[in-house]
Amino acid sequence: MIKNKIYTPPPDKAVTHRAMLLAAIADGSTTISNPSVCEDTAATAACLKKLGVGISFGKNRLVVKGAGLRGLKKSAGELNAGESGTTIRLLAGLLAGQEFDSVITGQGSLLTRPMERVTRPLTAMGARIKSSAGRLPLRISGSKLRGTDHRLSIPSAQVKSALLFAGLYAEGPTSITERFQTRNHTERLLKYLGAKISSGGLNLYLRPGRFKAKNIKVPGDISSAAPFIVAACLLPDFKLTIKNAGLNPGRIGLINTLKAMGAMITIRPAASTPEPAGDITVSSSELKGIRIRPDEIPAMIDELPLLALAAARARGTTVIGGAGELRHKESDRLRTTLALFKTLGLNVEAGKDSLIIKGPQNIRGGRPAETFNDHRVAMAAAVGALLAAKPVKIKGAGCVKKSYPAFFADFKKVFN
Repeated sequence: MIKNKIYTPPPDKAVTHRAMLLAAIADGSTTISNPSVCEDTAATAACLKKLGVGISFGKNRLVVKGAGLRGLKKSAGELNAGESGTTIRLLAGLLAGQEFDSVITGQGSLLTRPMERVTRPLTAMGARIKSSAGRLPLRISGSKLRGTDHRLSIPSAQVKSALLFAGLYAEGPTSITERFQTRNHTERLLKYLGAKISSGGLNLYLRPGRFKAKNIKVPGDISSAAPFIVAACLLPDFKLTIKNAGLNPGRIGLINTLKAMGAMITIRPAASTPEPAGDITVSSSELKGIRIRPDEIPAMIDELPLLALAAARARGTTVIGGAGELRHKESDRLRTTLALFKTLGLNVEAGKDSLIIKGPQNIRGGRPAETFNDHRVAMAAAVGALLAAKPVKIKGAGCVKKSYPAFFADFKKVFN
């Protein structure tokens, strides 16, 4: 008998970050409905409040009183981004063109993550930023920015977004050319709010200037739904309908890849703006191994540990190329994925920038799984534990509070 379940993911964290930051510098007040409430988005809200932005939380919404493009105030102390890489990188772009100085720091794993990938292109625009050997804290001196032509060799939506935020304050237009297409939440929101931005293919063009506030609705987080999608594919006699999930083309790489592997997944789009959204139905599937190109990775960078787990259960060999960007996440996610596989009794070959997985393999379990304080690794471990022959205890499971505090409760409801 087929189990038929329904699941609604939490609000999208990436969209919520960007919505708050843009609302903070818009003219007028913005109501953000269905915002993500987690440690990462709380860090963004706290930083904005210290910059003089009024933010109030209500039931399933938050209201941001925009200060206007030049209305932010100097913080009385350091701005703490917590462990949120999105907060630190986007805020660096926002503060680079202000008329006052700022210091941004963080905690935990964020203190070890490289910042040069964002400080270097901002410096090319005239920003004055000092770091601690390429790490936090960042000391940003108020300066006049100039529009610059950027060619991004690193496929990072956060770096791209930081440059767009800085470009709002620059003298002259800012253009950005990407090597691979990355998620375009910031561009969609800028267009929605009336900013002077145009795009085509891998190219973006932004002219500086003010824009007006407009209410924003946040869809469900497709990255939070990803463990549920993979588990539903791999469990026998199972069908899952996911309601109101964000369907940004730069975020559905996992779905497209699983379908290429033979997964039975259907999408029903719904009318939604500024982000596309809809319902996703996933059924038990027999997967086959495939080769995944580096240009496909940006659209599923957060889901690669889950994809690797699905590949281990697929027939044949899966080659994941261009996985090196995993080394710059909350953990060295290439290393921690390999450690998780070893704990689960799975075999994987790793190159400098790739993973090779031969399947199908049985998930043995029976040993504690370490999360390395990485919420994505913890979620992948939950899927592995669900499918394992022997029980798996997940150590440090509380790290999911970073993005999805109710993850384990929701996972248990769907897959009990």
